Amino acid sequence: MNNPSGAFVQGAEAYGRFLEIFIDGHWWVVGDALENIGKTTKRLGANAYPYLYGGSGAAGGLRGSSPETSGYATPTKEVKSRFQE
Repeated sequence: MNNPSGAFVQGAEAYGRFLEIFIDGHWWVVGDALENIGKTTKRLGANAYPYLYGGSGAAGGLRGSSPETSGYATPTKEVKSRFQE
């Protein structure tokens, strides 16, 4: 038995390669999912608690939350007069 290349040995080698690829693929998928979950959690946390992530107060954390706070838009007329036209 200098060259054990029987059906059992070939089957075991094929199963070993399949198992290696199967486990490696699952580790890749799980690692990728955990990375995305971590990034999303950080983004949600930065929006909910901006002072924990280096932002200013609650109003400055979400840009564009209101025209007065963000400074991007300025209201041209009162809210009440908008609905009376």
